[in-house]
Amino acid sequence: MSFTRALRAVGAAAAAGALLFAAAPNASADQVRDDQWALSAFSADKIWNEATGQGVTVAVIDSGFKTDHPDLAGQFLKGKDFVDGDTSVEPNQGDDKPEHGTAMASVIAGHGHGAGSGSGVKGLAPGAKILPIRDDGASGSGYFGPAIRFAVDHGADVINISQGVDNLSDGGADLLEMQEAIQYALEQGVPVVTASGNEGVAVTKSAISHPAVDPGAVTVGAVDSGGAIWGKSNYGPQLMLAAPGVHIVSADLDADGYRQGTGTSDSAAYTSAALALLKQKFPDLSAGQLVNRLVKTAGLPASAKGTSLPDEHYGYGFIQPLAALTKNVPAGSKNGPLKVNELNAAIAKAKGGSASAPSSSAPDAASDSSDSGGISTGLIVGIAAGVLLILVIVVVVIVRSRKNNGGGPPPPPGGGWGGGGHQPYPTQQPYQGSYPQAPSQPPYGQQ
Repeated sequence: MSFTRALRAVGAAAAAGALLFAAAPNASADQVRDDQWALSAFSADKIWNEATGQGVTVAVIDSGFKTDHPDLAGQFLKGKDFVDGDTSVEPNQGDDKPEHGTAMASVIAGHGHGAGSGSGVKGLAPGAKILPIRDDGASGSGYFGPAIRFAVDHGADVINISQGVDNLSDGGADLLEMQEAIQYALEQGVPVVTASGNEGVAVTKSAISHPAVDPGAVTVGAVDSGGAIWGKSNYGPQLMLAAPGVHIVSADLDADGYRQGTGTSDSAAYTSAALALLKQKFPDLSAGQLVNRLVKTAGLPASAKGTSLPDEHYGYGFIQPLAALTKNVPAGSKNGPLKVNELNAAIAKAKGGSASAPSSSAPDAASDSSDSGGISTGLIVGIAAGVLLILVIVVVVIVRSRKNNGGGPPPPPGGGWGGGGHQPYPTQQPYQGSYPQAPSQPPYGQQ
C-alpha cells in the first residue's frame, strides 16, 4: 500500500504578517533573557524552588541538534538519527529547518551561560536532560513510531514531538505502528506531547494531523503573553492544553545563536518542560496523572471567562506549572484525561477487530463484549432503569457545576499564569533586534 504524506514543522514558525526585524545592533545575551516573557509569566524563579527537572529525561524528536550551543552544552544524552541511520544528531544545513530541534531543546532545558547562567536562553526545566532523536517522520516506516519506542527504551520520562505528518490513507500500517508506539509509551508512564499546528484550522486528518489528531497524545495550542489563543493555532476536540507560543526567543544555529518566532512547537516544548518538572516532584504518578495536574490547574484569560471546558481552542486552558506543582490535586485515575480507550479502540479497529484492546482503569462502555442473547426482559428493564437514574444524577451534577463555574472545571485559586494570583504577563513590544526571523510554514520536507 502506498502513502502520500508531507511532514511539516509546527513550531517556531512566523505567523502571517510576522514581524520584519529591522537592522539593529545584535541582541545581547541579557536582552535574550529579558525577552523570554514566558519565564516571567510562569514565575519561573518560584517554580525552580519546587523543581528544575533534575533527574528527568525529555526525548525531543526533531530536525537535529546543535549539541555545542553554549546554552545547551552538557544537556544532551546519546541519541539516534533515524534520518541518516547513524548516531549523529547534528542538523544538516541543507534541511528546510535545521535549527528547529535546537530551538525546542533550549525552550525545554536550556541553562543559559555566563555569570550565574544569567545570560542567553533558559528553559523551563533547566535541570532536565535531553535525549535527542533526529527524525522527520517520513524517512522510514511507522512515522514517529520507531523513534517513540527508542525514546521509551532509552529512559525518556517525557516525549516531545513538535512536528506532524499528514497521512492521506487512514488505517495504514505506518499509522498503526505509531499509535501502538504511543500506547507503549503510555503503558510505561511516558506522556507524548505534540503541537497542534500553525494553519488556524481544525485538527483533522487533512491538516497537520499525526500525532496531533491521535488519541493518547497531549495536543497543545499556542497562546500569547496575555493568555489569548494565537489566531493561527490549530484547534479541535483533540486539543488538550495551551501554552506560550508567540514571540518566543530560542537557540539558533547562526552566529548570534538566537532567534524569535511564533508557533505551536514552542507551546508543546513548554508543556513537555512542565511535565518534566512534575515528574521530578511526583515521580510515582502515571502519565495520565501527570497530565491531570496540568489540566486541573490550567487557566483562561478574562476574555474566555465562562467558556465550557474542554474548549476546541483552549482545551482545558493554558498551563500554569507553579500551580500544578504546588496545588493539592488528587492523583485521579491512571489514564487521567488521556484518551487511552479511544487509542485502544483505534488500534483494535486497525487490526480488523481481532485483537483485544489492553484494559484500562476506566474502560469505555463500548468495550463491553458480553453477549446479550438469552437475557430476560425483566433484567433488561432493570438495567435500563438503572442507566436512566445514573443519567439523571449526571445531569444534575453538570448543571450545578456549570452554575458554579461557568460551564467548566473550577478555575485554580488566584487564576493567572502562576496560579498564585499572578495575572497574565503584560503584552510587550518584542525586541526589534537582530534575531533571525523564524521560518514560515512551507512543508518541512516531503516524500
